[in-house]
Amino acid sequence: MTGRFAGRTAFVTGGSRGIGKQIVEQFASEGANVAIIDINEEALNQTEAELSEKGYPVFAKLASVTDCGEIEAAMQEAADRFGTIDILVNNAGVIRDNMLFKMTDEDWMMVIDVHLKGAFFASRAAQKYMVKNHYGRIINISSTSALGNRGQANYSTAKAGLQGFTKTLSIELGKYGITANAVAPGFIETDMTKATAERIGLTFEELIKANVNKIPAARSGKPEDIANAVAFFADERSSFVSGQVLYVAGGPRN
Repeated sequence: MTGRFAGRTAFVTGGSRGIGKQIVEQFASEGANVAIIDINEEALNQTEAELSEKGYPVFAKLASVTDCGEIEAAMQEAADRFGTIDILVNNAGVIRDNMLFKMTDEDWMMVIDVHLKGAFFASRAAQKYMVKNHYGRIINISSTSALGNRGQANYSTAKAGLQGFTKTLSIELGKYGITANAVAPGFIETDMTKATAERIGLTFEELIKANVNKIPAARSGKPEDIANAVAFFADERSSFVSGQVLYVAGGPRN
């Protein structure tokens, strides 16, 4: 394989759908070995089959980011197959939107666990390979919701937490040749935003139109917009860019 990520291995959590899948495809198309974990077995198998059909080296495993043992085992298997782990993208995410007075303990903990516990478990596991090789790229998927968003106390808190986590990783791991950055998407057309439309009683087209009216770039975001930003942070030439949060929202924020 040729390309700017040739010889590198990218491990992407929640990589079988939406933004995660597009990130995986971006890395694979530019020469990387790709490892994916997800809890959606059907989507995982489909994505693995699609990538394999294109001739891309891919490792896919059913695993939850909230289970430390499953994360470490999957990462070890990927490293055994491809040699090491060079790039980690903490993409796995869920939403359990509701106003604060309606939000249950389970709604809160599910979102916090998947985003924050998941990123912690995966980053701690990956850094062992990266420190050994004195090279690594950790990219966390945050959100413009980190700046506050009605009905998303749990999600906003988790995504803001990821930004603090990112900056701390960059401080602790920088001397080992490891960068840590975050991409914060604005309104992106995915299954997750379709679920948001359903929750608030709009069609997906109505939700897109309402958001585009507020976006300076006058269009909605696509998963490839986020994959492109992730690839920038993952590039070997981006070694002096660390601890940053890049808002990909068609403007300052949406």
